[in-house]
Amino acid sequence: MNSQYKTDLLDLKNASDKEYFALNKIINAVRYERQPDDPPIPLEETTNQLKNLPSFVDLKMWCIWNKDHSEMIAQGNVGLMRTEENKHLAQFDIIVHADYRRQGIGKQLLGLIAEAAKADNRRLLLTDTNDRIPAGEAFMQRLGAQRGLEGHVNQLRISDLDHNLIQDWLEQGQKNVSEFELGVWDGIYPQEQLQEIVALLDLTNQQPFGDLEVEEMHITPEQLVEMQKMDAARGNQRCTVYVIEKTSGKFAGYTETVWNANRPEILRQDMTGVFPQYRGKGLGRWLKAAMLDRQLKLHPEIKFVRTTNADTNAAMLRINNELGFKPYMTSILWQMEIGQVLEYLN
Repeated sequence: MNSQYKTDLLDLKNASDKEYFALNKIINAVRYERQPDDPPIPLEETTNQLKNLPSFVDLKMWCIWNKDHSEMIAQGNVGLMRTEENKHLAQFDIIVHADYRRQGIGKQLLGLIAEAAKADNRRLLLTDTNDRIPAGEAFMQRLGAQRGLEGHVNQLRISDLDHNLIQDWLEQGQKNVSEFELGVWDGIYPQEQLQEIVALLDLTNQQPFGDLEVEEMHITPEQLVEMQKMDAARGNQRCTVYVIEKTSGKFAGYTETVWNANRPEILRQDMTGVFPQYRGKGLGRWLKAAMLDRQLKLHPEIKFVRTTNADTNAAMLRINNELGFKPYMTSILWQMEIGQVLEYLN
């Protein structure tokens, strides 16, 4: 333990103004290293997110302060999901201010994380790193962690977007109107359709998992409501474009984006998926084109669209490459056995 610095376990939903301020400050300091051209996260957004964490997310966070307890210099957290799936694993994150690295602070936080996960009968730890902060990957390599899934955050510059291509995809999509119909949800999902919507969101399980030892996740309507509440508290504006098979009334696929007024130039592209029985009809391109066309008209200030893709997700990469997405930042998901971590720490 590095005894010259004070370590606290934060009460995330009831922290003091000083604690929220200091936490937001270090989050933005590390964020600036990773995404120097992006605006900082406002204090209110960070605070509202933490105060509205879903009840099924047990997030424990430790913070380390400088000598006079005026600045937070590091934080580490571990998420213990209270769900039916993946009871064997815990996800964690550690950030250390650049001025305080290589002093054993990350190792100290990892010890607290590993002990908390072990006490909850978890055996596997997951975390992610990127190439903008090489210290993270170096730390994982020293631990002997396994690369579970490699990918990239890919970015589309709107100035490079071929708008004629979007129109072409929309016109091609019109060939499906006798069989399929597009629809849109702005904001929260309709309450009366939550059961069908969670089945639609199961498409996330068709993304590549690589070598990750994870189980499929099946969100419940109740969990979805809580997640939407936290999103709204952060100021996230979600837009979902979906496609329905007319004869059966069943969802065939969907795509989602998130826009936040705190970062008006950036549109986050989330999941896009089509059920296997409906593939090969161009529905993915139709959905993506309809979403981009809509969002760029609603928010003409958007300059960048960002999405995260596994490097092995050939189908989605093919569509994104056609649109003009280019690698922006690497993304590596690592996994390690708790026993392996504790052995390293000792």
